[in-house]
Amino acid sequence: MTLQEAIAGYMRYAGIKEMHVAAALIDCDGVLFDTMKNHTRAWVKLMQKNGIKCSRDEFYLYEGMTGTEIVKKKFKEGVGKVLTDDEARALYGVKGRYFLELGATGKVNGIDRVLDVLRQAGVPRIVVTGSQQPSVLDRIDVEFADLLSPERVTGNDVRHGKPNPEPYLKGVAKAGVPASQCIVVENAPLGVQAGHAAGCFTIAVTTGPISEKELYKAGADIVYPSMDALADALPELLNR
Repeated sequence: MTLQEAIAGYMRYAGIKEMHVAAALIDCDGVLFDTMKNHTRAWVKLMQKNGIKCSRDEFYLYEGMTGTEIVKKKFKEGVGKVLTDDEARALYGVKGRYFLELGATGKVNGIDRVLDVLRQAGVPRIVVTGSQQPSVLDRIDVEFADLLSPERVTGNDVRHGKPNPEPYLKGVAKAGVPASQCIVVENAPLGVQAGHAAGCFTIAVTTGPISEKELYKAGADIVYPSMDALADALPELLNR
């Protein structure tokens, strides 16, 4: 699919006559940082220590949910236990320690270019993430201080994580523009579903094992194979 075809399809769906990008809503894990490989290892370790069978790949499919939602989901499915909020937060804290033990990961290749193109075009860049881990959230402030807007939405700010549209609707509210003037940059099906349900033009990038087909199936308006490919395409979208 070409960008022009994607834009035309979105305009029909959104019921708008012209496309104007006034804000960008940016996911974190797998978009800003190449953290998903360590998140999946930490999740598997937590589950195995609690007698819950799982695979690393399934946690790529949960990406975008809040950490406490994932804990509750897996404990209910795996051992039939319904956790309280406090229990889920405590277990998520353990997962966070396992994640830290694996060491820091780098940025996703090309993300600086994407954010710089948006910055130079005067488009606000607001992080919208399901993460609740301080170690990840603190890194955003340090490593993207000049490339991201100060506003952000985290897993601590919502009642319902992705695929519920609440996170991106909050991002739209922070941007102060209609959803039809916001683009979403995602890498996971649940995040794509959330962006689409919020009414935003939703861009997916295949930075992990999830296929282009699955991202389109989740509702992506267009899918790029890398952040560099997205950076190359952005001027065409922004200069409409």
